[in-house]
Amino acid sequence: MKNEMQIQFSALSQNESFARVTVAAFIAQLDPTMDELTEIKTVVSEAVTNSIIHGYENDSNGIVYISVSIEDGLVNLSIKDKGMGIVDIDEARQPLYTTKPELERSGMGFTIMENFMDEISIVSQPGEGTEVRLKKHLSNSKMLCN
Repeated sequence: MKNEMQIQFSALSQNESFARVTVAAFIAQLDPTMDELTEIKTVVSEAVTNSIIHGYENDSNGIVYISVSIEDGLVNLSIKDKGMGIVDIDEARQPLYTTKPELERSGMGFTIMENFMDEISIVSQPGEGTEVRLKKHLSNSKMLCN
């Protein structure tokens, strides 16, 4: 059985923890391991922070959209913004690459996402926004929503 949720919220830094906790609470029904839960929370934090800092450049009028679906132990995540977009996705995916060195950003967001998830794809158009799609198979998932 497929189960889905969607949320949207203002592109404010203080909403990053809300997003992380909300996604974690939703996938908890699959009984993930602590490592899996921590990895998904970290990935959500990285993607949401990218939307806020890079997509909207801290413009509080922006909206971040998250959708999550779970089915048969597979978590599908989408974190999307309608911000600036990414000019060169391949360059943005390089470890240590950042467009905001003055903010002491590490440039490891996409690298972390790639290491913690089974699949990652990035769809972006300059001036139209970015969507990061992530998939993770959970090891011992129990479908508690049945």
